[in-house]
Amino acid sequence: MTRLDAGGVMLNAEVAGQGPPVVLLHGFTGSARGWARVTEALAGEFTMIACDIIGHGQSDAPEGLDHYRMRQVADDLAMLVQRVGYPRATWLGYSMGGRTALQVAVYRPDVVAALILEGASPGLRTEKERAERVASDEVLAQRLEADGVEPFTDYWQAIPLFASHASLPKDVWDAQRAGRLRNSVRGLANSLRGMGTGSQEGVHERLSEVRVPALLMAGEGDTRYTAVGHEMAAAMPDATMHVIAGGGHAAHLEQPERFTALVLEFLRRVHGTTAS
Repeated sequence: MTRLDAGGVMLNAEVAGQGPPVVLLHGFTGSARGWARVTEALAGEFTMIACDIIGHGQSDAPEGLDHYRMRQVADDLAMLVQRVGYPRATWLGYSMGGRTALQVAVYRPDVVAALILEGASPGLRTEKERAERVASDEVLAQRLEADGVEPFTDYWQAIPLFASHASLPKDVWDAQRAGRLRNSVRGLANSLRGMGTGSQEGVHERLSEVRVPALLMAGEGDTRYTAVGHEMAAAMPDATMHVIAGGGHAAHLEQPERFTALVLEFLRRVHGTTAS
């Protein structure tokens, strides 16, 4: 565990491996530990920097919302990675972490060498959509505060988006649940309020500015995000989109071999490396 001051908050990064750096950003209710299998598969060739996003894992969960605003999250994470020792890296993000990685690519291109997004989106297009999502996330935040982390986790992992997780091996399911339970009410509630899809600025019109090599992925059962992924890939100058057979919204857990093979092929191409 490496907790460092990043813009006035302490953020945690788990660092392993050697070679060109890859930053890993988890989804909502997740943590750096959720990337263990990916890290194990890639650390022989790349330095894996798995970060706990604000309000999650071993990172701070401040009371105020300032450090949960998406633009600030991007700046703070960029500072964290630089303080770990890497001025630029490949950024890999899943779901909420994918939205975050995309924001980093748009607003902090100086720290991004390449981009990998899994089950991610550029946000919502209209003010009406954003307002509706903000209201929906506020209901979730209040549910968290009223019920606590464990009942909320039971609810969250049963939503239709995660239906494919029923096929996960028991040890993977148990590890994911245990990670979720280690989060705090305040951290998760403020994450919803500060960096939810409705709260963040949509970046649809700025996708053409993301000129670094980009790999976009989604599981074939995750039809919403496969469609979004194809749209984003078409708008980016140097992006490819892959649909992972047999995967749902968390293909890195559901089809880890296929996921890591795609990531490894991409990273080797970007960095001009071969199998060691």
